[in-house]
Amino acid sequence: MSAERTILISFAHPDDETFLTGGVASKYADQGVRVVLSVATLGEAGKMGDPPICAPEQLPEVRERELRAAVQILGIADVHLLGYRDRELASANPDTIRSQLVGLIRRCRPQVVITFDPNGTNLHPDHIAISRFTSDALAAAADPRWLPAAEDAHEVHRLVWMPRQRPWQMARLPALRTEPSADFVIDTARWARRKAEALRAHRTQQASANRNFFSQPDADRLLSIEVFRQAWGPHLVERPADDLFSGIDA
Repeated sequence: MSAERTILISFAHPDDETFLTGGVASKYADQGVRVVLSVATLGEAGKMGDPPICAPEQLPEVRERELRAAVQILGIADVHLLGYRDRELASANPDTIRSQLVGLIRRCRPQVVITFDPNGTNLHPDHIAISRFTSDALAAAADPRWLPAAEDAHEVHRLVWMPRQRPWQMARLPALRTEPSADFVIDTARWARRKAEALRAHRTQQASANRNFFSQPDADRLLSIEVFRQAWGPHLVERPADDLFSGIDA
Protein backbone atom coordinates (compact mmCIF):
# COMPACT_ATOMS: atom_id res chain seq x y z
CA MET A 1 0.00 0.00 0.00
CA SER A 2 1.25 3.44 -0.84
CA ALA A 3 1.52 6.41 1.51
CA GLU A 4 -1.21 8.09 -0.57
CA ARG A 5 -3.81 5.84 1.01
CA THR A 6 -5.57 7.37 4.00
CA ILE A 7 -8.03 6.19 6.63
CA LEU A 8 -9.95 8.72 8.72
CA ILE A 9 -11.27 7.48 12.07
CA SER A 10 -14.03 9.69 13.50
CA PHE A 11 -14.97 8.95 17.11
CA ALA A 12 -16.44 10.69 20.13
CA HIS A 13 -14.00 10.10 23.01
CA PRO A 14 -10.37 9.39 23.83
CA ASP A 15 -9.97 5.59 24.07
CA ASP A 16 -12.56 4.82 21.33
CA GLU A 17 -9.69 4.69 18.86
CA THR A 18 -7.84 2.01 20.85
CA PHE A 19 -10.72 -0.14 22.09
CA LEU A 20 -12.34 -0.28 18.65
CA THR A 21 -9.63 0.23 16.03
CA GLY A 22 -6.26 -0.09 17.76
CA GLY A 23 -5.27 -3.17 15.78
CA VAL A 24 -6.42 -1.81 12.43
CA ALA A 25 -4.74 1.56 13.02
CA SER A 26 -1.44 -0.18 13.75
CA LYS A 27 -1.75 -2.65 10.89
CA TYR A 28 -2.40 -0.05 8.22
CA ALA A 29 0.07 2.46 9.62
CA ASP A 30 2.76 -0.21 9.32
CA GLN A 31 1.70 -0.77 5.69
CA GLY A 32 2.30 2.89 4.86
CA VAL A 33 -1.31 4.05 5.06
CA ARG A 34 -1.82 7.43 6.66
CA VAL A 35 -4.19 7.03 9.61
CA VAL A 36 -5.90 10.22 10.80
CA LEU A 37 -8.02 10.46 13.94
CA SER A 38 -10.77 12.94 14.78
CA VAL A 39 -11.99 13.03 18.41
CA ALA A 40 -15.05 15.11 19.19
CA THR A 41 -14.73 15.40 22.99
CA LEU A 42 -12.13 14.88 25.71
CA GLY A 43 -14.34 12.54 27.72
CA GLU A 44 -14.55 14.90 30.67
CA ALA A 45 -17.76 13.23 31.91
CA GLY A 46 -16.08 9.83 31.99
CA LYS A 47 -14.18 7.78 34.52
CA MET A 48 -11.17 9.08 36.44
CA GLY A 49 -9.70 5.66 37.12
CA ASP A 50 -10.26 3.16 39.92
CA PRO A 51 -8.95 4.45 42.24
CA PRO A 52 -9.13 7.95 40.70
CA ILE A 53 -5.82 9.21 39.34
CA CYS A 54 -6.90 12.86 39.05
CA ALA A 55 -9.47 15.38 40.21
CA PRO A 56 -12.58 15.90 38.03
CA GLU A 57 -11.37 19.28 36.78
CA GLN A 58 -8.10 17.67 35.63
CA LEU A 59 -9.77 14.90 33.65
CA PRO A 60 -9.85 16.59 30.21
CA GLU A 61 -6.12 17.34 30.38
CA VAL A 62 -5.32 13.85 31.66
CA ARG A 63 -7.40 12.16 28.97
CA GLU A 64 -5.81 14.22 26.23
CA ARG A 65 -2.37 13.12 27.44
CA GLU A 66 -3.55 9.51 27.49
CA LEU A 67 -4.92 9.89 23.97
CA ARG A 68 -1.70 11.33 22.60
CA ALA A 69 0.33 8.57 24.23
CA ALA A 70 -1.95 5.89 22.78
CA VAL A 71 -1.95 7.24 19.23
CA GLN A 72 1.82 7.46 19.26
CA ILE A 73 1.96 3.78 20.19
CA LEU A 74 -0.55 2.87 17.48
CA GLY A 75 1.18 4.88 14.75
CA ILE A 76 -1.72 7.25 14.06
CA ALA A 77 -0.29 10.12 12.04
CA ASP A 78 -2.54 13.02 13.00
CA VAL A 79 -5.03 13.75 15.77
CA HIS A 80 -7.71 16.44 15.49
CA LEU A 81 -9.64 17.49 18.58
CA LEU A 82 -13.00 19.07 17.76
CA GLY A 83 -13.48 20.59 21.22
CA TYR A 84 -17.02 19.56 22.18
CA ARG A 85 -18.17 18.64 25.68
CA ASP A 86 -18.64 15.04 26.66
CA ARG A 87 -22.30 13.98 26.83
CA GLU A 88 -23.31 17.20 25.01
CA LEU A 89 -22.19 16.36 21.49
CA ALA A 90 -25.74 15.78 20.22
CA SER A 91 -26.52 19.46 20.81
CA ALA A 92 -23.52 20.73 18.83
CA ASN A 93 -24.28 23.34 16.19
CA PRO A 94 -24.59 21.23 13.00
CA ASP A 95 -23.17 23.97 10.79
CA THR A 96 -20.10 24.35 12.98
CA ILE A 97 -19.24 20.67 13.28
CA ARG A 98 -20.01 20.12 9.60
CA SER A 99 -17.53 22.85 8.73
CA GLN A 100 -14.87 21.27 10.95
CA LEU A 101 -15.32 17.78 9.55
CA VAL A 102 -15.66 18.86 5.92
CA GLY A 103 -12.45 20.84 6.24
CA LEU A 104 -10.67 17.82 7.72
CA ILE A 105 -12.01 15.41 5.08
CA ARG A 106 -10.98 17.70 2.24
CA ARG A 107 -7.53 18.23 3.69
CA CYS A 108 -6.66 14.62 4.47
CA ARG A 109 -8.68 13.18 1.53
CA PRO A 110 -9.31 9.67 2.90
CA GLN A 111 -10.50 6.75 0.84
CA VAL A 112 -11.95 5.02 3.92
CA VAL A 113 -13.74 6.56 6.92
CA ILE A 114 -14.54 4.63 10.11
CA THR A 115 -17.15 5.74 12.64
CA PHE A 116 -19.95 4.36 14.81
CA ASP A 117 -23.09 2.89 13.33
CA PRO A 118 -26.32 4.95 13.67
CA ASN A 119 -27.05 3.27 17.01
CA GLY A 120 -23.63 4.17 18.38
CA THR A 121 -22.91 0.47 19.07
CA ASN A 122 -24.14 0.84 22.67
CA LEU A 123 -26.64 3.73 22.29
CA HIS A 124 -24.25 6.24 23.87
CA PRO A 125 -25.61 9.65 22.79
CA ASP A 126 -22.16 10.94 21.78
CA HIS A 127 -21.53 7.83 19.68
CA ILE A 128 -24.84 8.29 17.88
CA ALA A 129 -24.14 12.00 17.37
CA ILE A 130 -20.68 11.55 15.85
CA SER A 131 -22.05 8.90 13.49
CA ARG A 132 -24.72 11.34 12.32
CA PHE A 133 -22.33 14.29 12.02
CA THR A 134 -19.71 12.23 10.18
CA SER A 135 -22.21 10.95 7.60
CA ASP A 136 -23.50 14.48 7.08
CA ALA A 137 -19.96 15.78 6.56
CA LEU A 138 -19.07 13.03 4.09
CA ALA A 139 -21.96 14.02 1.84
CA ALA A 140 -21.12 17.72 2.14
CA ALA A 141 -17.38 17.19 1.54
CA ALA A 142 -18.16 15.59 -1.84
CA ASP A 143 -20.36 18.51 -2.96
CA PRO A 144 -18.45 21.65 -4.04
CA ARG A 145 -21.49 23.81 -3.28
CA TRP A 146 -20.94 23.21 0.42
CA LEU A 147 -18.23 25.35 2.03
CA PRO A 148 -16.52 26.27 -1.26
CA ALA A 149 -13.64 27.95 0.61
CA ALA A 150 -12.77 24.71 2.45
CA GLU A 151 -10.40 23.04 -0.04
CA ASP A 152 -11.47 21.10 -3.13
CA ALA A 153 -14.41 18.71 -2.84
CA HIS A 154 -13.50 15.13 -1.98
CA GLU A 155 -15.60 11.98 -2.27
CA VAL A 156 -14.81 9.18 0.16
CA HIS A 157 -14.90 5.70 -1.37
CA ARG A 158 -16.09 3.74 1.65
CA LEU A 159 -17.82 4.44 4.97
CA VAL A 160 -17.25 1.75 7.56
CA TRP A 161 -19.27 1.35 10.76
CA MET A 162 -18.61 -0.56 13.92
CA PRO A 163 -20.62 -3.83 13.94
CA ARG A 164 -23.92 -4.33 15.73
CA GLN A 165 -22.11 -5.69 18.79
CA ARG A 166 -18.85 -4.52 20.30
CA PRO A 167 -15.99 -5.97 18.24
CA TRP A 168 -14.57 -7.95 21.16
CA GLN A 169 -17.99 -9.59 21.58
CA MET A 170 -18.16 -10.32 17.87
CA ALA A 171 -14.75 -12.00 18.04
CA ARG A 172 -16.23 -14.70 20.28
CA LEU A 173 -19.04 -15.70 17.94
CA PRO A 174 -18.50 -19.28 16.70
CA ALA A 175 -19.85 -18.48 13.23
CA LEU A 176 -18.45 -14.96 12.95
CA ARG A 177 -18.07 -15.12 9.18
CA THR A 178 -21.82 -15.65 8.76
CA GLU A 179 -22.82 -12.67 10.90
CA PRO A 180 -24.62 -10.02 8.78
CA SER A 181 -22.64 -7.09 10.22
CA ALA A 182 -19.25 -8.78 9.86
CA ASP A 183 -18.40 -7.32 6.46
CA PHE A 184 -14.73 -6.97 7.34
CA VAL A 185 -12.93 -9.32 9.72
CA ILE A 186 -9.40 -8.05 10.13
CA ASP A 187 -6.67 -10.25 11.60
CA THR A 188 -4.67 -7.96 13.88
CA ALA A 189 -2.85 -10.63 15.89
CA ARG A 190 0.54 -9.26 14.87
CA TRP A 191 -0.40 -5.93 16.44
CA ALA A 192 -2.13 -7.26 19.56
CA ARG A 193 0.71 -6.32 21.90
CA ARG A 194 0.74 -2.80 20.55
CA LYS A 195 -3.02 -2.51 21.05
CA ALA A 196 -2.62 -3.79 24.62
CA GLU A 197 0.08 -1.19 25.27
CA ALA A 198 -2.16 1.57 23.92
CA LEU A 199 -5.05 0.34 26.09
CA ARG A 200 -2.79 0.60 29.13
CA ALA A 201 -1.90 4.16 28.12
CA HIS A 202 -5.54 5.07 28.83
CA ARG A 203 -4.98 4.78 32.58
CA THR A 204 -8.31 6.34 33.53
CA GLN A 205 -10.08 3.62 31.55
CA GLN A 206 -8.24 0.60 32.94
CA ALA A 207 -11.35 -0.85 34.59
CA SER A 208 -13.00 -1.11 31.17
CA ALA A 209 -9.83 -2.44 29.54
CA ASN A 210 -9.47 -5.09 32.24
CA ARG A 211 -13.14 -6.07 32.11
CA ASN A 212 -13.34 -6.33 28.33
CA PHE A 213 -9.85 -7.59 27.48
CA PHE A 214 -7.15 -8.30 30.02
CA SER A 215 -9.20 -10.26 32.58
CA GLN A 216 -10.80 -12.47 29.94
CA PRO A 217 -9.54 -16.03 29.44
CA ASP A 218 -9.51 -15.49 25.67
CA ALA A 219 -7.82 -12.07 25.82
CA ASP A 220 -5.35 -12.97 23.07
CA ARG A 221 -8.18 -13.67 20.63
CA LEU A 222 -10.10 -10.55 21.63
CA LEU A 223 -7.04 -8.40 20.96
CA SER A 224 -6.37 -10.12 17.63
CA ILE A 225 -9.60 -9.60 15.65
CA GLU A 226 -11.42 -6.39 14.70
CA VAL A 227 -14.77 -6.46 12.95
CA PHE A 228 -16.47 -3.79 10.83
CA ARG A 229 -19.65 -3.27 8.83
CA GLN A 230 -19.82 -1.61 5.43
CA ALA A 231 -22.24 1.33 5.42
CA TRP A 232 -21.58 2.03 1.76
CA GLY A 233 -18.75 1.59 -0.68
CA PRO A 234 -17.55 -0.65 -3.52
CA HIS A 235 -19.19 -4.04 -3.82
CA LEU A 236 -17.52 -6.72 -1.72
CA VAL A 237 -16.98 -9.85 -3.81
CA GLU A 238 -16.61 -11.86 -0.63
CA ARG A 239 -17.99 -11.18 2.84
CA PRO A 240 -16.29 -10.85 5.15
CA ALA A 241 -13.39 -9.18 3.41
CA ASP A 242 -10.01 -9.04 5.09
CA ASP A 243 -8.96 -5.59 3.83
CA LEU A 244 -10.70 -2.22 4.35
CA PHE A 245 -9.44 -1.19 0.89
CA SER A 246 -10.99 -4.19 -0.86
CA GLY A 247 -12.47 -3.08 -4.20
CA ILE A 248 -10.90 0.40 -3.99
CA ASP A 249 -8.49 1.17 -6.81
CA ALA A 250 -5.03 2.36 -5.83
